[in-house]
Amino acid sequence: SLSPQSVSPRMSGVCLISGTSDLYFVRSLFLSLYPVSLYASSPSYFRGFTLIALKEGREGVTPDDYAGTFKLIDESDTQFMTNCPPAVTESIPRRRTRIQVFWTAPPSGSGCVTLKASVVQRRIIFFQDEGSLTKRLCEKDPVAMTEKPIQECCACGTAKYRVTFYGNWSEKEHPKDYPRRANHWSALIGASHSRSYVLWEYGGFASEGVKQVAEYGSPVKMEEEIRQKVGLLSSQDVRTAPSAEFSVDRARHLMSFLTMLGPSPDWNVGLSGEDLCTRDCGWVQRLVKDLVPWDAGTDSGVTYESPNKPSNPQERIRPLTSLDHPQSPFYDPSGGPITPLARVVVERIARKGEQCNTVPDSIDDIVADIAQEEKEEADNTPETCIYSSWSPWSACSSSTCDKGRRMRQRMLKAQLDPNMPCLHTQDFEPCMGPGCSEEEASPCMMSEWISWSPCSASCGMGMRSRERYVKQFPEDGSSCTLPTEETEKCVVNEDCSPSSCVVTEWAEWEPCSVSCGVGMRGRERMMKMEASDGSPCRVQLVEAEKCMMPECNAVVCMLSPWSDWGECSVTCSVGMRSRQRMLKIPVEPNLCPDELEQVEKCMLPECPTDCMLSEWSAWSECNKSCGKGHMIRSRMVKLEPQFGGMPCPETVQRKKCKIRKCTKGSRTSDKRKRQEASDRRRAKPSKESVAEESSACPIRPWSSWTECTKPCSGGIQERVMNLKKKGKSSQPNHCKKKEIRACNVHPC
Repeated sequence: SLSPQSVSPRMSGVCLISGTSDLYFVRSLFLSLYPVSLYASSPSYFRGFTLIALKEGREGVTPDDYAGTFKLIDESDTQFMTNCPPAVTESIPRRRTRIQVFWTAPPSGSGCVTLKASVVQRRIIFFQDEGSLTKRLCEKDPVAMTEKPIQECCACGTAKYRVTFYGNWSEKEHPKDYPRRANHWSALIGASHSRSYVLWEYGGFASEGVKQVAEYGSPVKMEEEIRQKVGLLSSQDVRTAPSAEFSVDRARHLMSFLTMLGPSPDWNVGLSGEDLCTRDCGWVQRLVKDLVPWDAGTDSGVTYESPNKPSNPQERIRPLTSLDHPQSPFYDPSGGPITPLARVVVERIARKGEQCNTVPDSIDDIVADIAQEEKEEADNTPETCIYSSWSPWSACSSSTCDKGRRMRQRMLKAQLDPNMPCLHTQDFEPCMGPGCSEEEASPCMMSEWISWSPCSASCGMGMRSRERYVKQFPEDGSSCTLPTEETEKCVVNEDCSPSSCVVTEWAEWEPCSVSCGVGMRGRERMMKMEASDGSPCRVQLVEAEKCMMPECNAVVCMLSPWSDWGECSVTCSVGMRSRQRMLKIPVEPNLCPDELEQVEKCMLPECPTDCMLSEWSAWSECNKSCGKGHMIRSRMVKLEPQFGGMPCPETVQRKKCKIRKCTKGSRTSDKRKRQEASDRRRAKPSKESVAEESSACPIRPWSSWTECTKPCSGGIQERVMNLKKKGKSSQPNHCKKKEIRACNVHPC
């Protein structure tokens, strides 16, 4: 036991903190575990400490004086005292500024509790009965902590909702130990249900189905549990922003769902028992909730990739906090709230039946009746192959109007006949980028079908119909050609003679009698009216058939979601990229036909193209026949630079030339010749030609252009002018004029 010591006024800056409240919940609830911290503000510190929790008014003389129990977080830093097991002390005396442990609240009725700490700095022991080293906690009033009971739902008819999941778990928002490569969400799974059913709840224990989702991301067991009790929300891949639709009525007005964040020990986000029925007997129009992670209580790991460490005994479901463990990715010494990992939006999209809410409908409330749930798409797979539902279609592999492919997949849950292959787990179809397909350019968005009307005949053959409405007309203003009404034949009470009774239509099939293997299921109908002549009712009122569930010992291929696409194999133009997924549960490779890697083309901006030039032309003749002059040469641009390529360098060069000294007469002659040459250049300028000419040659017609030297990527064409020189001169009696130009400069 511990005895109080005198208070030293010299010890300052050391405080004892327990959560953020002066009230505690009793052990039976999920908030019974509290982080307790002892810390010193700079420049203070402590070398040793002792921490105890006493019932109010007790001195720690007997074991009954202590309240609750401590739980160590870091055994290298803290330990239980040998001569006083309820107390916590240091493992090794050393200078420290902070320690943290967990404290579990005592059973109900324990009253107030005092947490006391003594600290050692140098050789002096400080114990403080009041002040920063003492914390008084009192049991929270059970009446105040109990939520008001959920009222009975008084809404009429049914409502249909769409739940959309938006993930916010990212390295930017949650940087500590963020798993860059392996991060993923599991399939979203949930149900609409009554108050008698609990999918999961804080303070409760996780079922086997919740455990399978929380630890492995597997929804198979959870689906079985839900189908035996209530209807299932369609399971969806939540890597992007998926949505699922579900219905509620007066009996089933609560909605719950969960999805695992991976990798993690057993962490999830979700909603539990969210009531969609309003106090004014209507249905909630829109609900937005930010989601923080919670621990399923089945694994004791504290980091994203902690090794498996089953909780024994199993712990209760509780929300994760920023003070759970120093190694936790959500740990924050200040104890602030965890940044939400996701947001869920629940929107009412339709209602069915007579509504009885006392508040008048708004414009948003006036919508069409609810449609029946979409039936699963039919296929030709063998009856011995049990598959999950198809996933949504992936994005098209082509983002342009070139043809691409998109894919969807499903999981083989069980193979009842080993001799019958089950291969159709992936489905592909051609596609193009948005707005490229004529069928997709201006779609008609239709609602789902409203449920079938009652049969028009109460006996014999009749007709029934169903309708749907246009939710969005095409953007180009054209009309919708899709049908908005369907009719079909229906038969009620085939025998219409006076000796036959009148019966109702068949009810829905009951759940299968087994959870795995082959079982039986049945359905019933009731007699509405006895035969008019008093004959006994000979119509069958009960019907039974076989039903197949997943094989009891079936090997299930548990696959992780696809990773993000890897980097493109090139830095520009067209390359390849890949993504992978892994087997969560090791099985023989030949038992899992699903591919573990996918490869697709990737398109990046075009590669830079540098300027392409022709060779230099020959130097021209000197522009003067005497004195100082100059010569020029040039080259042509065969291909202009594109996409940031190297620009074109100079295309014309000039150098000096000197023939001979000029005499007085020759200067006049040279001046006249320069004037004539200048007049000819002004009369017929050309930007794309290089002329090699003598100023004494008269102008004559050009020859035709030669064929291009290349079909693409830049070639050259030439044309010439052959002239016979007139007059007497020491120059040759022939001169030639030539022009060159680029051609076929388009890329090959």
